[in-house]
Amino acid sequence: MSARILESNGRPVFAVVPYDEYVALREIAEDAEDLAALARYARKYAKGDLETIPALVVDRLLEGEPPLRVWREHRQLTAAGLAEAAGVTPAHISKLESGKGEPSVSLLRKLSTILDVDIELLVGPD
Repeated sequence: MSARILESNGRPVFAVVPYDEYVALREIAEDAEDLAALARYARKYAKGDLETIPALVVDRLLEGEPPLRVWREHRQLTAAGLAEAAGVTPAHISKLESGKGEPSVSLLRKLSTILDVDIELLVGPD
């Protein structure tokens, strides 16, 4: 590396390097950051602290299926079971899953807690 050190009051303040060396150093730093993030993920995954989302669930969501239904079925709950846990009727769950009803924020919070998903995952792209 061909760095030029700039001093102020006899102390190093800046290191000036050719641009191509800077780019190479930046790439090395970014790779190190990526490796550290991957290692953190691997540790959490190994401890069971992370849940992965099966491709089938992702595919269904990407195809536009109602998120509430996809997550309910992934958690192996019936509409009646989810309704009972949330304190609503099965007909209300059916209405929400078919897009004919709008859940309140408080109901969305309950549903996200019951289904153990972030509330954002229950709200479709619309």
